[in-house]
Amino acid sequence: MNLFRKTRILKIDSDEPEEEGIDIAADILKNGGLVAAPTETVYGLGANLLNKKAVERVYRVKRRPKERPLTIHLSDMKILNSMAAGISPVAQKLINRFWPGPLTIILYSKDGKKVGFRMPSGKIIRSLIEKSGVPVVMPSANIFGNRPPKSARDVMDDLDNSIDMILDGGSTELGIESTVIDTTVFPYRILREGAISKAQIKDAWHHSAPPSF
Repeated sequence: MNLFRKTRILKIDSDEPEEEGIDIAADILKNGGLVAAPTETVYGLGANLLNKKAVERVYRVKRRPKERPLTIHLSDMKILNSMAAGISPVAQKLINRFWPGPLTIILYSKDGKKVGFRMPSGKIIRSLIEKSGVPVVMPSANIFGNRPPKSARDVMDDLDNSIDMILDGGSTELGIESTVIDTTVFPYRILREGAISKAQIKDAWHHSAPPSF
């Protein structure tokens, strides 16, 4: 039996997102609802990290194992600087080269835990995170283990009416998940190779570049 209200689908321009639509979705996020939205990789399922019930609901609707941690998504560096214990030289090089972009970087938080952070590209997702004003966790918007969703239709196929809203910005640009790299070990460990290759990571480690944000 479905315990949640019907999912609202809102079409939104990926190049020039309508402010009203972003505001509606951001309010839902801030107040503990779940919103699916496109990143440059796949559609993610956003929730307010500060709302325990919202985070629990993410695990429930995705059927995600509780031992699998959630990545915090950023619109700028403020939340990272407030939550991370520090940024290592290799992490800083990766941030400079690949953010905003499809790279999840694991750092130590100020309470000593390993936490993944990502700054996605794309106007819809960056605006949504910024407008919500809260730390946002955003795993892929699908049942755990299923094919990552590249469209609003894919999200509906997996999570139909179990979440509050889908921002339909069309098909995602890349269609594969972010690369995940642990920078708490020296020099780093790639946990998942996704949109950014091992060769690109190695090149960034050996060469520095100015930040792109």
